[in-house]
Amino acid sequence: MEKEPQKANTSGRRDFLKTTAVAAAAFMIVPRHVLGGPGFLAPSDKLLVAGIGAGGKGQSDIAMFAKSGKADIAFLCDVDTRRAANSVKNFPKAKFYKDYREMLDKEHKNFDAVSVSTPDHNHAVQALAAMQLGKHVYVQKPLTHDIYEARILTAAAKKYKVVTQMGNQGASNDGPRQMKEWYDAGLIGDVHTVYAWTNRPVWPQGIPWPTTKGQVPAELDWDLWLGTAPYRDYVDKLVPFNWRGWWDYGTGALGDMGCHLLEAPFSVLNLKYASEVEASVGSVYVDEFKRGYFPESCPPSSHVTLKFPKTNKTKGEVTVHWMDGGIQPERPEELQANETFGDGGNGTLFIGTKGKMMSETYSANPKLLPLTRNKDIKVPAKYKRVPGGADGHYAQWVEAAIAGYGKQEVSSPFEIAGPLTEALLMANLAIRGFDIKETKNGRDTYPGRYVKLLWDNDNMKVTNLDAANQFVKRQYRQGWNDLKL
Repeated sequence: MEKEPQKANTSGRRDFLKTTAVAAAAFMIVPRHVLGGPGFLAPSDKLLVAGIGAGGKGQSDIAMFAKSGKADIAFLCDVDTRRAANSVKNFPKAKFYKDYREMLDKEHKNFDAVSVSTPDHNHAVQALAAMQLGKHVYVQKPLTHDIYEARILTAAAKKYKVVTQMGNQGASNDGPRQMKEWYDAGLIGDVHTVYAWTNRPVWPQGIPWPTTKGQVPAELDWDLWLGTAPYRDYVDKLVPFNWRGWWDYGTGALGDMGCHLLEAPFSVLNLKYASEVEASVGSVYVDEFKRGYFPESCPPSSHVTLKFPKTNKTKGEVTVHWMDGGIQPERPEELQANETFGDGGNGTLFIGTKGKMMSETYSANPKLLPLTRNKDIKVPAKYKRVPGGADGHYAQWVEAAIAGYGKQEVSSPFEIAGPLTEALLMANLAIRGFDIKETKNGRDTYPGRYVKLLWDNDNMKVTNLDAANQFVKRQYRQGWNDLKL
């Protein structure tokens, strides 16, 4: 008798195929960073950065973003191909543009974030244009050239919900966090006075505008470099560095070093907006009893005094002194004769009711005074450190931008960097006010000298010297639109 054929186990086969298919599908959707092993980032997990300003500081900024391992430099933009040459060589896959407006218009769908490392007078228009496209932005210090611009960018960060960071990398150092812990622990009592000083400027200031017209280098687009500033014929040695000493483009020693040296007082004491400011400036004499008058140039030195209202970290007002051009405050009596004040050329000093503390450039190496106090400090750390300190400032922004708005903390977001920049620019109101000239009855007068400027913060105006308000908001050159949110 013939045996009945054995039936196939169809249900088992179906289960096998189903299991195999699910396993295969699961394998296919494993994230690429898992397949690539520890530390691997899929292209979609990297921040695509467009750099506006690819030479000088722009070159080092871009390199630091790439060094984080979490950013790709997708586009480069610079008005000067000479200055950009190294970045172009280092990032050969990055497409190059000279005009940032063309880059943003044509390529905005192809990158996530923008780094702005250009002269001060173009920071605001470049950063705002990127923010309005939903791009995260990293902007070199000072944040802006004018107070009005700083207020606009601060509001824009909140409106467009983008991750922002100003390039005062000392804000990510351990120093400010260490000093906050000491201050919170009451080691120096209530701070009422702060001094910050610098050996800058290290470029010419207090000089007349050159009378000799220069030859524009073939590699430089002079009109684009001028950007928002009034048109002038090209002069030698303005580009790439000495623009810092001219009011049309730079913000002087305050703009260069103030964001580094005053960041700690802002973060330790929670300072916001100043209420009043006064200044004295160094003189340049061109003949016997004849003081030079160079209103287009920043002065060779200055001493500015700012008054800040009481905060939740102070018992009363705080007076902040800024000194540049090599001027320094009186040496603290707690320092021994051969002990260095700050780091020599630069520093910040906090004076409290129970003691003093100081730090160096970038708020590095904070110390209590006298220095013997530092041997037995036992204050627990309560503020999270940034991996890498000042160098980690770049990776911190990259990682926060990848995470998205409001997901991760950054050290110098515009909500902090904006008020800090405004304070510095308010100090410049007093410095520039020194050169305001009015002629009455054939006699020149200088109404901004030897006075205190009173500040209406809500309306962004000086209330007792209207002539100083011309510096709160510039008139952009024709063809460059005013900032609008």
